[in-house]
Amino acid sequence: MVISSILTLASLGFVAAAVLAIASKFFHVDEDPRVGAVIDALPGANCGGCGYAGCEGYAIAVVNVPSVAANLCVAGSAEISIAVGELTGKVVTEAEPLISFCRCDKVAGQVQKRYTYQGMPSCAAAATLAQGADVCPHSCLGFGDCVVTCPFEALYIENNIVKVRENLCTGCDMCTHACPRGTLKLIPRRARVMITCSTKDKMRAVMDVCKVGCIQCGKCIKTCPAGAISTVGGRIDIDQMKCLAYGPDCAEACVAACPRFILRSSTPKPCTCGGAHGEACETHKSEDEKAKTKNTEKSE
Repeated sequence: MVISSILTLASLGFVAAAVLAIASKFFHVDEDPRVGAVIDALPGANCGGCGYAGCEGYAIAVVNVPSVAANLCVAGSAEISIAVGELTGKVVTEAEPLISFCRCDKVAGQVQKRYTYQGMPSCAAAATLAQGADVCPHSCLGFGDCVVTCPFEALYIENNIVKVRENLCTGCDMCTHACPRGTLKLIPRRARVMITCSTKDKMRAVMDVCKVGCIQCGKCIKTCPAGAISTVGGRIDIDQMKCLAYGPDCAEACVAACPRFILRSSTPKPCTCGGAHGEACETHKSEDEKAKTKNTEKSE
């Protein structure tokens, strides 16, 4: 009886193996050799910044799908995009280089702690406990989920807030997905103005918890001649491409109009009150910067 059962199972195994062997030959599809060539040309970071599951996923898509562009590899150089274009026969257009930016300046804002968090050192975990340890429910939590996620070591934590090493950031977008509060945002490397606050609250609710938080007064929206600033998802945001398309003729009026110094210029510009944004005038300096200036003057 036992021998009969064994022989029956063995026979079924042989039959199944034969069927699978025949099916594998019948349904076999030769892989396009260009896929392997594209994989070899890519940097192998598997960061997912292209929108696909790693370099192999992108290679398969760019070879087989006509609408997939050859310049989607954010971790690679322009030379890599050209190489992918040559391998796939696609025209390579210049992509806008992006960089990660932290929309929070809780250090200058002197944001206090609501309580001492002693749980798992994770932003995702801390965000679920009573809105996080900071009194601002929209601040960078500073536990570094984004740092761990970044495949290029472009992020680090300093003073309990994330910082970006611009020379290492590729704009792969992985960090923005890791941040439970959405304080990290991708912006063009050539962006002229950035917003350093991610709050969705208004007026007194912001002023009570942060010295430099955006109170959503709307002055920047009214001042911007390009119409590039608006409220998106409950917080002030800049359409960077509209801003860049308008150009510097606006003299960055939004930066000068902001009473809380939330909109900041990426380069020093003349200030309406005689100073320079970048080296902010007294009107637009953050509380932290003003304190540093006073301490320097005292020491001298």
